[in-house]
Amino acid sequence: MGRAQAEPNKQKKIKKTSKIMVVILLSLIGLLVIALCVVGINSPGKLPPLKNPEGGIIQGSISEKVWIDINGIKQGMFIRGENPDNPVILYLHGGPGTPMLQFILYLEEGERPEKYFTVCYWDQRGAGMTYSKYTDPQTMTIEQMVEDTREITNYLKSRFGQDKIYLLGHSWGSYLGVKTIEKYPEDYLAYIGIGQITNQTESERLAYQYMLKHAKEMNDQDVVKKLVKYNPNADGFPQLDYLLKARTEILNKYGIGHLHRGLTFQDIFKAFFVFKGYTLSEKKNWFSGADFSMVHLFPVILNDNLFISSKKIDLPFYIIQGAYDYQVSQVLAEKYLEVLDAPKKEFILFENSAHSPNMEESVKFIRTIRGIAEQNSM
Repeated sequence: MGRAQAEPNKQKKIKKTSKIMVVILLSLIGLLVIALCVVGINSPGKLPPLKNPEGGIIQGSISEKVWIDINGIKQGMFIRGENPDNPVILYLHGGPGTPMLQFILYLEEGERPEKYFTVCYWDQRGAGMTYSKYTDPQTMTIEQMVEDTREITNYLKSRFGQDKIYLLGHSWGSYLGVKTIEKYPEDYLAYIGIGQITNQTESERLAYQYMLKHAKEMNDQDVVKKLVKYNPNADGFPQLDYLLKARTEILNKYGIGHLHRGLTFQDIFKAFFVFKGYTLSEKKNWFSGADFSMVHLFPVILNDNLFISSKKIDLPFYIIQGAYDYQVSQVLAEKYLEVLDAPKKEFILFENSAHSPNMEESVKFIRTIRGIAEQNSM
């Protein structure tokens, strides 16, 4: 009789457990659906209009998403400006493959550069909303990227009726910027490099040495274990494995990477979550493009040294560098400017920033680029 009574009780427990599991599974599915719906609502693929401090839309302002055919592929960009008669800046994002408007807007404080300039945030070939799985990897070269940059420049010059514009490059974009103005200086009033790449292989070695020394001083054994697996003096350094599994995470942990205050996954998620310029599929493509571009373009900067290949520029040349930047060495950037032959040049140090002074000290950044524009207007 005991066994006979136990069997029904066991079956009841199984049924009860099964019902609980079904409820939990349905709840999780429901939460996922709600999350996707919320993200979808925040992903209309359209920029909101520019507004004044009182919340009113600025009449005549521009805040739009543009697609044009550039050298065989459809490429996207965001253009923002309070007055279309203002000078134009073409912003070359870093990475390679990581457009940054969502982070720029997420960290924006008060005043914005679009009050004084019309700014074009272009998603380069293989990156962001321009990324496509059909993009031919053979076209992912610095020569092709320079020609793409010139075509975007010509579009902006024609659309806004300006003979010349300003070129601003951040990180990888600073390398692309140098190669562009070296070939086509006549298109630009001045060049501004943020986190200026010069000799990235040496920069990576300097960063490694600093991180290992700092980790030992802090007795951060977890970081020490990650770093000692790699030899900074070996051929092929830095390997992709090192970049993905050690370097970037440690740079951000120690406040010497993207932001001096550090960059967390929560920052990245929040910035994407609230950014309305991308559709849901374009947000997914952002990550695919970052991987695709990194594989094909990062070796380009590791195999070049601007101290040797780009020693003369026929354009006013400015470098804005964060004092804590080890992602791209501020020491090497300053040394490069010292030896560069340019008609006008200046190194501007941002004392409280790492690799992104335009985002970390935005008010000072806007004041700085306005000063550059005043010195180099038409």
